[in-house]
Order: sequence, then C-alpha cells, then structure tokens
Amino acid sequence: MSTLPTPQTTNATATSTWNIDPAHSVAEFKVKHMMISNVKGQFAKVSGVLSLDESEPTRSHVEAVIDAASIETRDPQRDAHLKSADFFHVEKFPTLSFKSARITQVRDGELAAEGDLTIRGVTRKAVFSVEGPTPPAKDPWGNTRVAVSATTKINRKDFGLTWNTALETGGILVGDEVTITLDVQFVKA
Repeated sequence: MSTLPTPQTTNATATSTWNIDPAHSVAEFKVKHMMISNVKGQFAKVSGVLSLDESEPTRSHVEAVIDAASIETRDPQRDAHLKSADFFHVEKFPTLSFKSARITQVRDGELAAEGDLTIRGVTRKAVFSVEGPTPPAKDPWGNTRVAVSATTKINRKDFGLTWNTALETGGILVGDEVTITLDVQFVKA
C-alpha cells in the first residue's frame, strides 16, 4: 500500500510596510473648556509605520509617534502652557505614542486597534475605533497611498495630566475627557 505525500499548505500572507506621510496627517484632540464648549488642538508632527496584512487586516500592526512640542491650539499662550510641566512637559516627555497589540474587525470598513498609548511617560491601554484602511490609490508621482481615521476617548488624569483650576461660578476650567482623532495617510514603502 502506498501513501501519497500530504500537500503542504502555506500561510504566506501579503504583508506590506507603509510609512505615515506627515504632510498629509494630523493628530487632533478636543476637551471641554469651562464646561461649556470644546477647545480643539492638533499636533502637526506625526510619524509612524503600518505593517499591513493585505489579506487579513486584523493581523496588521501600527505604531505612531507624535512630537509633543508640535502642539497648536491657535493661542500661543495656551500652547506654551500645554507644553509646560503643568501638562505635557515636553522637555521631559518629547513624544506621545501608540503601539497596537491587537486589531479586531468591528464591522465592514471598521476596525478596533487596541494597544499601548503613552502620554507624559505614562502608558495605558487604549482602543481606537478605526475607519479604513481605504483602498490603495496612486498619487500623481507614482506613490501608493492608503488612509485611516482613528478615534478614542481618554481621561487625561489617567496620564498624569491633572492640572486644573476651579471656576468662580463652579465647575472646572479643563474637562477630564479628551477625544483624540488621528487622520493619517500612509505611503507604501
């Protein structure tokens, strides 16, 4: 009796590397001011890498780094205060970062990226709701691009951002809940 050889199956995946395009990417945040309205700001300098499993996006991995000193809220005095030891303490903690640990499919076109978010030297688990990645597109110079939009909410106090002041009318100047949104374009390496 002869036996036929068992065919070998390969799990070769098409994994590609994509770099964040800082000229077409932004990290934004919003937080309540005086308990009545949102103040928004952004970090202009974002870098990072996406290792994209093109056949199964949940096997992908992403890392992003934000230059804390690139904060911009349209108010130079507020920006200086946010860069100080009261908030981001950019001299001691020059970057904010996110490193994914697990990506899950929520629904078609929406993923959840869970990982380590580090702000002011404090690392906590965070889950970003991710739209994308978009289908690849070629730009006029022959580069292949994809984009994602990712959002999460955090309590700033969990990251050591505890400065606040009481208002004369009651309440506080800066809310605790912060919404973070990253709109990122990646260029295929």
